[in-house]
Amino acid sequence: MSVNIEVNNKTIQAKKGETILETLNRNGIKVPTLCRMKGFSPTGACRLCVVEVEGKSGLIPSCSYPIEQPMRIWTHSPRVIRARKMLVELLLSNHPDDCLYCIRNGNCELQELAVELNVRERRISGEKTKINLDQSSPGIVRDPSKCILCGRCIRVCEEVQDVSTFDFINRGNSTLVATSMSKDMNFSNCINCGQCIMVCPTGALHEKTSFDIIQEMLNNKDIKVVAHYSPSVPVSLANELGLKPGKDSHGLLNAALKRIGFDKVFDTSFGADVAIYEQAAELADRIKNEENLPMLSSCCPGWIKYMEQSHPDMIDLASTTKSPQQILGTLIKGYYAEKNQLSTEKIFTISITSCTAKKFEAQREEMTHKGVSDIDQVITTRELIKLIHLYGIDVHSLHEEFSDDSFNIRSSAAKLVSVSGGVTEAVARTLNYFLTGEELSPIQVTKLRGIKNKKEIVLKMGKKNINFVVVSGLKSANKIIAEIREGKTKADFIEIMACPGGCINGGGQPFCNDEEVQKKLIKTIYNIDDKEAIKVAHKNPGVLKLYKDYMKEPLSRVSNKNLHTGYKKREVLL
Repeated sequence: MSVNIEVNNKTIQAKKGETILETLNRNGIKVPTLCRMKGFSPTGACRLCVVEVEGKSGLIPSCSYPIEQPMRIWTHSPRVIRARKMLVELLLSNHPDDCLYCIRNGNCELQELAVELNVRERRISGEKTKINLDQSSPGIVRDPSKCILCGRCIRVCEEVQDVSTFDFINRGNSTLVATSMSKDMNFSNCINCGQCIMVCPTGALHEKTSFDIIQEMLNNKDIKVVAHYSPSVPVSLANELGLKPGKDSHGLLNAALKRIGFDKVFDTSFGADVAIYEQAAELADRIKNEENLPMLSSCCPGWIKYMEQSHPDMIDLASTTKSPQQILGTLIKGYYAEKNQLSTEKIFTISITSCTAKKFEAQREEMTHKGVSDIDQVITTRELIKLIHLYGIDVHSLHEEFSDDSFNIRSSAAKLVSVSGGVTEAVARTLNYFLTGEELSPIQVTKLRGIKNKKEIVLKMGKKNINFVVVSGLKSANKIIAEIREGKTKADFIEIMACPGGCINGGGQPFCNDEEVQKKLIKTIYNIDDKEAIKVAHKNPGVLKLYKDYMKEPLSRVSNKNLHTGYKKREVLL
């Protein structure tokens, strides 16, 4: 039901039951907020969204106040502007004066509000809160001195991820956002998914960078520096580099990385094809023997860490196949090094990915052999963009180039792993081939596509009905795990991604609040699958050659040694 209200002396339509802020936004009237997140219930904590309402003595938080009739509202009256300006000045009074050095300089919501409200001098001063920088986590740096207590990280970690790493502690002026018992991040149950970084409005949370090490290696003539990028990265770059949003820029990315000075550039999509091939064989073997079902996917390091610490009874169900990143790292320092007569100690591998949890995965004990890590450094898509700018690369002047031999061929199925449901769709295609000797028809499994947190489908493969379930976001994962324990699921394969929507929405992606841009990224992935000829991992000639020359066959002794790993219960301070 629609009602008419007056805003800034003009009549607009409002819907009964919605908040003032929702009505204003729908009618193109912008009101600043800091604590609000779309899809979450309002808290009214930051008070920046206050408006003046006739008949009310105080200013009203528009994010939480429902529409009434009649209503006269002023969104930018002198009284409202003064209140918002004072709130921002109070936040800045306890904020570090290091904008020039801050990782979020130029992309900080607090900075933008200061500009918008014309805050150009410090009128409020006092002793600032001094809190140590927490760099203990392999993936995430926490700078509490820049925290403005908006509570976004707490809410996304608790309400979406069901992890609850952060919470408010103390009261009044001593209030802080902290982990359990105020310990460093490496003692906490953080899974390094980075969703907290994506919602943080300032530089209080950001990924740990390693540019100094990378530059040192690039300048070392005795080291062969190898870069490889995950399937979601080329699609995510375009908008940030001034290209058409959603453009698959892998050719330009290859050229840019070679201009920076990387000796070899590979596409981690090759590793994704190997992971699909091996995981499908593993699933076929479990189905044949009717053991350890349902099989849980293992390509998401955030989910794996969460399983180890919160659901260790599920470890036997998890696939032992390594993630695409770690598979390609193993192949580079094994197969590729042997083939080219290179010493593994002279190879330095850098993985470029949309995921902050990959930084944690790369330093796992299981991913290091005789003191040599499969992956030496991991950088996010955001860090890659900074690296391109650091080296003065103008992508508009580049000509597209191919990635280097050995790992330069991929199927479109490998690109699908970027989105929720993509791993399942890719595995289903190859699983059908293993079980029946024929290709899945139709090849596209459209019911596994879309942004729903849970998707299910049953596919007939030969005489068997194979049940697939896809969940993204760990809150959804907890529900399906409860069903497994209670014997309420008939699933044979369950794909779990820590980040809602999958890797395309990973914690290392460029900051973007535009849903249309995000939809274009997902659409690009599916367009690639529609147009390309090789749509299944088991028809990738590079993968077939790898198995013929080196791995012999899926689940072989060599495959198990190189492509599989194990997990164990992880103790954390909760």
